[in-house]
Amino acid sequence: MPIHDHEPSLRGGAFLWGGIALGLLFLVGLLTHGFGLLGPSKSGPAAPDLMVRQGDKIIVPEGSALRNRLTVMPAPAQAVSSKLVLPAVVESDPARTAPVLTPLSGRVTALKVELGDRVKRGQLLAVIDSPDLDQAFDDYDKAADAAKLTDKNLARQQAQNQIGAASDRELDQARSDNVQAAAELTRTKARLTMLGASADKENASRLLAITAPMAGSITTLAVAPGALINDPTQALMTVADLSTVWVTALAAEKDLGAISKDQQAEVTLSAYPGRVLRGKVLFVSDVLEADSRRNKIRIAFANADYSLKPNMFASVTLQGAPGSLVVLPSSALLMNNDRTTVFVATAPWTFERRIVDPQLEEGASVAIRSGIAAGEQVVVKGGILLND
Repeated sequence: MPIHDHEPSLRGGAFLWGGIALGLLFLVGLLTHGFGLLGPSKSGPAAPDLMVRQGDKIIVPEGSALRNRLTVMPAPAQAVSSKLVLPAVVESDPARTAPVLTPLSGRVTALKVELGDRVKRGQLLAVIDSPDLDQAFDDYDKAADAAKLTDKNLARQQAQNQIGAASDRELDQARSDNVQAAAELTRTKARLTMLGASADKENASRLLAITAPMAGSITTLAVAPGALINDPTQALMTVADLSTVWVTALAAEKDLGAISKDQQAEVTLSAYPGRVLRGKVLFVSDVLEADSRRNKIRIAFANADYSLKPNMFASVTLQGAPGSLVVLPSSALLMNNDRTTVFVATAPWTFERRIVDPQLEEGASVAIRSGIAAGEQVVVKGGILLND
C-alpha cells in the first residue's frame, strides 16, 4: 500500500531532529561549564566585594582588588611657615582722592579735561556760567563803590570838623559808615576768592572756574558741556593721586587671629604673572563688612609708573609665624562638594572620610592646618576609588 511506503521516511526524520537537539544541548553545556564563556559556574566560589560600607566606615575585605591599589602612610609633621592666601583688589588711597564739586549752581560752558587725563594742582577743569557768581560780583561792586564814597565823606567831615563847620557827632557817624563799608568790601572780596574768582582783575569774565584741588588722574566724569548743575553737592568728577595705591584684601572671620599690622605680605596680580610685590600690612579694619562678613586689610605700594590700576584683581599671601604642620601629598586630597577631605585608616583596611583645612598652594605636597594629627594613617594614593 502507498501509505506503508512513507513510514521509513517519517521515522528517519524523527531520528534526525532528535540528534540535532542533543547536539545543541551538548554545545551549550560545553560553552557554559567547559570553557566558561557564558559566565562562571554557579557551583564555583563567589568573587569578594571590592569594599563594604558600614555606617561611616569603609572596609576593604581580604582578597579585594582594591588592596593592591591603595597606598597608606602615616601623616608626617614638618616645620613650615603658615601662609594665608586672600583675594584682593587694587584701590586708590581715600586720603589721595578728591571729588570735584562746584560751589554754585549753573550751566557748564566748557569742559577742559577728559576721563583718564592726568592733571596738575590748580589746573582748569571746567567753566560754569553761574547767576550766583554774577550776584557775588555785583555785591562786590556795590561794596567797593560804597567804600570809596565813605572814604571821601570821612575826609570831608574831618576837614569840616577842624574849622568848626561839622560837629563831632557828624564826624563819628562818618567814621562808622567808613568802617562798615570797608568791612562789607572785605566780605564780598573774600566771597569771590572762595569761589575761585578774582576781584583784582580788570574786565573779569565773571565765569566760575573749576580747578583741580590736587595733582592726579581723572577717574570719574559726570558732566558734559551744556549740562545744568542744580545740586552743588553733586561731584562733577573725581581726581585721584595714584602715585601711591592700596591693595585691599578680604579676610574671613576664622583667619583674623593670624593677621596683624606690619605683617609681611606678598601680592601677585592677574595682569602681571610672575611679578611679586612685597610689603607690610598697613591697616586692619576694626569693623567687619556687613554683607560679606569679612575684614578689610590694606597694603600700600608706590605706583610711580601707574602700572597698578584701581579695580585690578590681586592675591595677597600673608606670612605667619613658623610652626609644625602635617604635610601630605596633594594626591591624598579629595574634593567633596565645597569641602576638602582625605581617607584615614582607623583600623587595618578600615577607612573613614575626614574633613581637613589645607593650606592651598601649588606643589606636590600640601600643609594641613587642621583635621589630621601627625602619625595618623592616611590614604595618599588611590583614595578616589573609595570616594562616592
